[in-house]
Amino acid sequence: MMNTARKVEQKPSIQTAPKKVLRKRSSAFTLGEKVIAAVFAAFVCFASLHIITAQAEIYSTNKEIQQLESTVLAQENVNNDLTIQVSQMSTYERVWEKAKELGLTLNDSNVKVVQQP
Repeated sequence: MMNTARKVEQKPSIQTAPKKVLRKRSSAFTLGEKVIAAVFAAFVCFASLHIITAQAEIYSTNKEIQQLESTVLAQENVNNDLTIQVSQMSTYERVWEKAKELGLTLNDSNVKVVQQP
């Protein structure tokens, strides 16, 4: 076996300064696309604000309605109680007792019957 050494030819390297290449950076989006994106973002913000405002108004209106319904229910209860009280106080026996207390007497010839509505 032959063990011969080979000389690798080397070219003389000349060191040159790398040239600075000025590249104009181009953005991924054009100006028109940026404007459209900005308008879209503004529209989304406006629509979101409008929806939130509408929901707040709906909430406050529903709250007022519930308060009015509870007020109406309480007034209906008072009215029912007063109706029951009127029917209790307008019984014949009670009217007759009050008349006796005031010194009135029953004269059958002057009695007129009145129908209640």
